[in-house]
Amino acid sequence: MSTFCLKNGEEMPKLKTHKGAAKRFRVTKNGKVKHRHSGTSHLAWRMTSKRVRSLRGTDPAAPCEEKRIIRALAMGGR
Repeated sequence: MSTFCLKNGEEMPKLKTHKGAAKRFRVTKNGKVKHRHSGTSHLAWRMTSKRVRSLRGTDPAAPCEEKRIIRALAMGGR
């Protein structure tokens, strides 16, 4: 198992990245979490054009979820 050293010489196990979260979320340089809109992978033909346009791009994650997402991305100690 891979480890890293603390300042006092003790070793701690490395945090593992949750791969499902890594594929869905990105953390900006300011620490905000971005994600894709849901409902965009298929069946867009039944949505209005306005709805499809509004689902493009990314959206910031809810502030109450940011801490949990960043921990899942193994960036908890940043």
